[in-house]
Amino acid sequence: MTKTYLVTGTNRGIGLEYCRQLQAQGNQIIAVCRSPSAELESLGVQIEADVDLTSESAVQNLVNRLDGKKIDVLINNAGILERVSLENLDFESIRRQFEVNAIAPLRFTIALLPNLASGSKVVLMTSRMGSIADNTSGGSYGYRMSKVALSMAGKSLAHDLKSQGIAVAILHPGLVQTRMTDLSESGITTETSVAGLLSRIEELNLANTGTFWHANGEVLPW
Repeated sequence: MTKTYLVTGTNRGIGLEYCRQLQAQGNQIIAVCRSPSAELESLGVQIEADVDLTSESAVQNLVNRLDGKKIDVLINNAGILERVSLENLDFESIRRQFEVNAIAPLRFTIALLPNLASGSKVVLMTSRMGSIADNTSGGSYGYRMSKVALSMAGKSLAHDLKSQGIAVAILHPGLVQTRMTDLSESGITTETSVAGLLSRIEELNLANTGTFWHANGEVLPW
């Protein structure tokens, strides 16, 4: 059965690959971004551009355009990585990463609750770098801190939305070869990552809502 997926951060990387694979499965995609890439435009999916997820008015304008359209799966993928070390504590960067990586996905999910129904799913793309137990190298203060906050928001949403029949997944894509990771040679491809992520989304239900999963199916420590 065709489902409607709304994906943020779709102009490149994991978000773009989500759109590719979901479209290949015959789903309807609403691709949200600030500015679309040629690759995204070539897919022929519904594109909602000029959406700054940190702007309450921009988010509300998008909600108005969607006009109550039902969303089966909301994938909060948009995020930024700015490297902040102990030797270079840029507090404006830390604040910016909190705004984009943690606050914006929560704001967006709440704004779209009227478009979700029992059986809908919410996905938060977090990171293993937001695992406190798994932090063995330090550094990356803004990114790590913002992803911890996002995961906590996801855990609370899982509890608060369960009575409405809405399940929440907190997902780590793995180390992926994207511009965000400087195309790390040790990373997996976006194709492999997204295939795993979609399997986790398929498995998501009210019994396992709030789980922190690696794309490969491993349950990650908080």
